[in-house]
Formats: sequence, C-alpha cells, structure tokens
Amino acid sequence: MARVVVDVMLKPEILDPQGRAVQGALGRLGIEGVLDVRQGKQFVIELEGEVTAERREQLHALASELLCNPVIEDFILIVEGDE
Repeated sequence: MARVVVDVMLKPEILDPQGRAVQGALGRLGIEGVLDVRQGKQFVIELEGEVTAERREQLHALASELLCNPVIEDFILIVEGDE
C-alpha cells in the first residue's frame, strides 16, 4: 500500500482572507509575533501497490486538474516512504 499526500496552497501573490482572519484571531488570543498565516488544504490518498513513474504522472495530473486551481494555487505531491 502506498500513501500519497497532496498539499494545496494559494500562490503567494494571492490574497488569503481566511489566513488573515486567523492571524487577527491569534492576536486577540494573546499570541503575538505571528507574521503571516496562510490556509490550504490537504488530500491523503491511499493506494494499493507501489507508486511507479507512470502512476506518479497520473497522480500529478489528478492534483493539477482536479485537486487544485492552477491559476491561483500551487501543490506539492509527496509519496510517503519514497526516498
């Protein structure tokens, strides 16, 4: 079994109102010194078998076409246990 994690984040130049709201709330809670907060989403995909080069390409296409909006978001695809 393989485990793939896809982290999706807004591109740095895109405003993040949810991140700003959390940053403001942290200040109200007395947590100081927070310079920035960015929110994102994470997908964890469990697969049978190992992740071959062909399967990695399929997962990359899945992430870029379905899991994120490439106009405003970037993603990182991590195959756990992959060296």
